[in-house]
Amino acid sequence: MLKHAPAGELSAATGFAFNPIDRLSERRDEPGLFDRFFDDPNSRFVVIGRDRPVLKIEDGQLDPLHTRAEALAIGPTRETVLLGKDDQRAIFALMIDDSAIAVEETVSPSGLIDTRRQIIPGRPDLMVRDLRSVTTEGLLPVAQIGFLGQAKSVMFWHARHRFCSNCGAPSNVVGAGWRRECPKCGAQHFPRTDPVVIMLAVDGDDCLLGRSGRFGKGMYSALAGFLEPGETIEDAVRREILEESGIRIGRVAYVASQPWPFPSSLMIGCVAQALNRDIVVDQTELEDCRWFTRQDVDLMLRRSHPDGFEAPNPIAIAHHLLRAWYDGETPALS
Repeated sequence: MLKHAPAGELSAATGFAFNPIDRLSERRDEPGLFDRFFDDPNSRFVVIGRDRPVLKIEDGQLDPLHTRAEALAIGPTRETVLLGKDDQRAIFALMIDDSAIAVEETVSPSGLIDTRRQIIPGRPDLMVRDLRSVTTEGLLPVAQIGFLGQAKSVMFWHARHRFCSNCGAPSNVVGAGWRRECPKCGAQHFPRTDPVVIMLAVDGDDCLLGRSGRFGKGMYSALAGFLEPGETIEDAVRREILEESGIRIGRVAYVASQPWPFPSSLMIGCVAQALNRDIVVDQTELEDCRWFTRQDVDLMLRRSHPDGFEAPNPIAIAHHLLRAWYDGETPALS
């Protein structure tokens, strides 16, 4: 397996994509492997609580890697997964029980209650922070962001799949944490990744972008939606764009992909050939949808558009789709 993607591979530039860990996927059922690494004092542990990483604060710096003793001292353990091994040591993900984390409520002058701040009581040396803000604010190195995304995704799955979906019995964790087995009916369950198409409809020097009400002020992004059972990537692109904007699509071409741990998706980035221009916005999905020129996109990427329009943050594949299209590096559609 290549540790680093070939030069110029667009997927590798997206947030959460660079992950230097050897996942050891072919060795997960090897007898004694999990215990040997778990007992190794050189191994390190990523701690996840309430779907957020728990970070150490040392000399003003943040560190997501804990020793085993440090990790076990934070709170009761629910699940442990062997993420893999880097050049120096094994790295695990350890999920602590929700009871170990307290939610601090603050009230704004307007009376609104904010419950976003979470803490480990009595542990000022630890920070509980959502992974999205850790990433967008550049608080950790890119390589660590990659395996934190891996840890968050697999622990989200474990937290919601403790019982067999076939018979309802409690399931057991096996395969170094990468499989659950039902002792009652024998069913096996594996972590899931949900495929999502995210696409840039284009017409000459114009591209189609939409705005959700949950976006930051002025931000427009590529349209996106979940791939449905029995559907090709291309048909999902055509269906989602038509549903959300009324734009019919001809050719579709793949551009890049991105692991997106919110909660556990694979974003499949495409460009698509628009066959008409009249927009009919699906108001249940979008607040607005409009055509933008290549010049608009340049200004949005540089955050200098006179109307305050902005492109998504560089951690998102939508940013890189826009950049690649503006630079003329997306596949031809005609």
